Amino acid sequence: MSVHYFTTPKGEEMAILPRAELEELRDMAARTREVADYRAGRAPGFSPDEALAYASAASPLAFFRKRAGLTQGQLADKVGVAQGYLSDVENGKRDGPVALWLKLAGVLEVPVNLLADGEE
Repeated sequence: MSVHYFTTPKGEEMAILPRAELEELRDMAARTREVADYRAGRAPGFSPDEALAYASAASPLAFFRKRAGLTQGQLADKVGVAQGYLSDVENGKRDGPVALWLKLAGVLEVPVNLLADGEE
């Protein structure tokens, strides 16, 4: 790290470092806080078994539905769609409207961004 230290006329000790190094320090501090929150139970995470189930699920939606202990039919009833339609959404055959994804997130009690698999 290339840090330049100096003292102001009022006696305050200051440091100057390149922006890239500052950003790296911020990222490291954020990751440290996230790990501490997870370890303290303040942030959700997956157990090893859940991580394997997530990786092998047809989609994040399928994983979180199963994690909630719901069948496709039960979840479909809760969000007001047919089971076959939900199956198509869950398996990537249909996109589904934003309103549906918001309902799914609400029923499954997860942020909507966790339900999207991010594949373009």
